[in-house]
Amino acid sequence: MTADVPGGAATGLSRAPRLMPVLAKGVLTGFGKRPRPDAVLPRTRLVLPAVRIGLGRAATYARVCGYDATEPLPVTYPHILGFPLAARLMSARDFPLPMLGLVHTGIEITQYAPLHPTDTLELTVYASALRPHRRGTEVVMTTEARRGGALVWHDRSSYLARHRTAGGEGTGRPDPPPPGPRELPVRARWRLPADLGRRHAAVSGDYNPIHLHALTARPLGFPRAIAHGMWTFARCAAEAVLPGTATLRISAEFRSPVLLPATVAYAYETTRDGGAFQLRGGPDGRPRVHLEGRVETDV
Repeated sequence: MTADVPGGAATGLSRAPRLMPVLAKGVLTGFGKRPRPDAVLPRTRLVLPAVRIGLGRAATYARVCGYDATEPLPVTYPHILGFPLAARLMSARDFPLPMLGLVHTGIEITQYAPLHPTDTLELTVYASALRPHRRGTEVVMTTEARRGGALVWHDRSSYLARHRTAGGEGTGRPDPPPPGPRELPVRARWRLPADLGRRHAAVSGDYNPIHLHALTARPLGFPRAIAHGMWTFARCAAEAVLPGTATLRISAEFRSPVLLPATVAYAYETTRDGGAFQLRGGPDGRPRVHLEGRVETDV
């Protein structure tokens, strides 16, 4: 069963929520929640009517994520602008999944026109679907960006709350592992420094402790800090999207975290309507796909 929620009454905001207090609230409101795919999603739509980006912010983000220029705006940047609104929705008491422990499993961005650092955008964010997953329950958060009233960009991001499922994980009958993806030709290798999580946090506002330092990541189950999933996606997008592409759709599934520091391989293959890409790596020489995605220009 999939519950589809196109969104309800809009709640206008005068400024973006401060992300760290929202994340802290999400920890408290998550206690006692029992995720299930047939729960009721809140129909709240948060609207931020006049978001000004600025050349300085865009340039700093572009440098951290490997973009050569800020014109046009990196296709992933509106997600960064909208995430505090999504976090506020997910931290609410009536949100059916506990925010602490949610895993970003996938993203799909569609751009209908080039965006620019000097634009003023209206952002709308809402929870659009709740659906079963073989490892728990997944929610889809939708972000829309409008310029002059016209929809110019939207993002659908999926987040997983892990829990026992009928016939799935934790029942003694685990699902067979999915077939491994076909390896694409390697185009570049990137050395990711230990402080990458802190650098991305400074431009995104996402100071989740799993990204900052080994000392703060270990209590949460990671031997070292891990790269932000949105950094890995943005870095691949910087390579996969040709400069000057006006309309596009780019999507990815996050397969496994990147432990920092690391050396990763960016792989890409041209397809009929765009291209397919991967980010590969793995400790001790063992191959691992961290991210797999595709870009389409016929949208």
